[in-house]
Amino acid sequence: MKAKELINAINSGSYDESLKAVYVTDEAVRKQKPRYVEAINSFAELFGAEREISIISAPGRTEVCGNHTDHNNGKVLAAAINLDAIAIVSKNEERIIRVKSKGHRMNVVDLCDLEPKEEKYGDSTSLVQGVAAGIKNLGYEVAGFDAFTTSDVMGGSGLSSSAAFEVLLGSILNYMYNGGKISAVDIAKVAQYSENVFFGKPCGLLDQMASSVGTFVTIDFKSTSEPIIKKVAFDFSKSGHSLCIVDTGGNHSDLTDDYAAVREEMESVAKALGKNVLREIDKDDFMKAIPELTGKVNDRALLRAMHFYNENIRVDNAVNSLESGDFEGFKSIILDSGFSSYMLNQNVYTPKNPTEQKISLALALSAELLKGKGAWRVHGGGFAGTVQAFVPNDMLDTYKNTLESVFGEGTCHVLIIRPVGGYQVI
Repeated sequence: MKAKELINAINSGSYDESLKAVYVTDEAVRKQKPRYVEAINSFAELFGAEREISIISAPGRTEVCGNHTDHNNGKVLAAAINLDAIAIVSKNEERIIRVKSKGHRMNVVDLCDLEPKEEKYGDSTSLVQGVAAGIKNLGYEVAGFDAFTTSDVMGGSGLSSSAAFEVLLGSILNYMYNGGKISAVDIAKVAQYSENVFFGKPCGLLDQMASSVGTFVTIDFKSTSEPIIKKVAFDFSKSGHSLCIVDTGGNHSDLTDDYAAVREEMESVAKALGKNVLREIDKDDFMKAIPELTGKVNDRALLRAMHFYNENIRVDNAVNSLESGDFEGFKSIILDSGFSSYMLNQNVYTPKNPTEQKISLALALSAELLKGKGAWRVHGGGFAGTVQAFVPNDMLDTYKNTLESVFGEGTCHVLIIRPVGGYQVI
């Protein structure tokens, strides 16, 4: 369908069911339509109004449970959200991929050159190149396309805007040239491969997997080469709750050492016991070894190791609660996870600046408002940034208004757990 025809069809409601499959509610669909129309017009201006176009979407993700466990081969529970990256896309016959993202320069990739180059590390064009190379390496078809993309996944929010973009690229090639036959798991692995090998960033697989698979997904990283991935069957729209991500602000510029210390301290415990990562050691053996570990590793390392072991158990329990429809039990587990991150993992503020505790303040306000009714925890890496809260729908306005009165208008993002991952909408 061409641009003008597609715009008319969207505005007339012809694609409401297709949009609802992605965005869940009628209100969300209504809000998406102007965004889709704007993106179609932008594509037409760039590449021509007479092209046959499709629309592909890939979501951001939220970490639900499993805070700072993946780097020691632990377990995580994540979920796709209704914020996403979308692409207006059309095939071309040139063996060239052109991707123009809103607010960014055009990325151009020649499909005859799909080798990684160190001098291109950190360049978004290398992400496009890497996804094409990864799909080709799997034996699938790779060919040219032109795309305009736009994303409402906030950068720096812990919602993985980069993973959404990578999965979007893989989903374009999947649906445009491979009939949707490439599995969501393979799309995620290709996205990780692109970021690791072509972009030069040593990321894990969590973000890409949650974006690609959709809904709730749990991942066991006991084997990092072959993680165990399971889609969790739970309809969040029937829970009576909304998911809120609150951006508390704070300075992210000097937190690299804080993030690294979490992993390094957990691994220091493992190495003191003759292993590389904590997952290689049984929890009971660790607990028995604490007397001999005292003095060999620092005290915070021991606390963070305790967090790791108990967080893995919580992930399993959270999955079981969702699968059995026990949302109250699920919320209790999320509260325990948040408390453990606060007390044991200690990633709610940086010790470099102990008087700045915006995450702590957001958690304290959440506790005052939601105690006995909702759940709240630090979100993602921590030290600065966002908190996550599961808020009963009848308390949503009060929660949002209270948190935004402290952290600023627009800082409380009300989200939906999205039922699909990378997806051809139209």
